[in-house]
This record gives sequence, C-alpha cells and structure tokens, in this order.
Amino acid sequence: MAINYDKLFHMMIDRKITNIQLKDMAGVSANIITRLKRDEYISIESIEKICKALQCGVDDILEFVDKEGQHENQ
Repeated sequence: MAINYDKLFHMMIDRKITNIQLKDMAGVSANIITRLKRDEYISIESIEKICKALQCGVDDILEFVDKEGQHENQ
C-alpha cells in the first residue's frame, strides 16, 4: 500500500489555499509540505494539525492506494 494526498491538494485548490498558507495555518514545516507533494508518509501528528487547520477529517485529505495506483476501495 502507498499513500496519496490528491484529495488534500484538490481541497486546497477549491479553497484557494497555497502551500505556504497551509504550512502556516497548520504549523508544519516546509519539509512536511514537500513530503505531501511527493506522496510520502508523514506523522499522525502532522496529519492531525492539517485536519484541524482545514476543519476536515483524515479521509478528506488522504487515501491509501495499492502499488498499481488503484484506490483501496475499488
């Protein structure tokens, strides 16, 4: 399984939030934003901060995909 943050970036586009604004709103480092863009794992603590800042749930910003890129629930 891999992780995918496309939902987060779609939400950011819809809300007109930049990467820098998300970093500042959530109180995370620029490294966390880079890891998100690369679909790399980040800590639960960072995910919680992002969800609190965006007032959303975990399933609103990430999903797990299999190695072929198919969504877990398909």
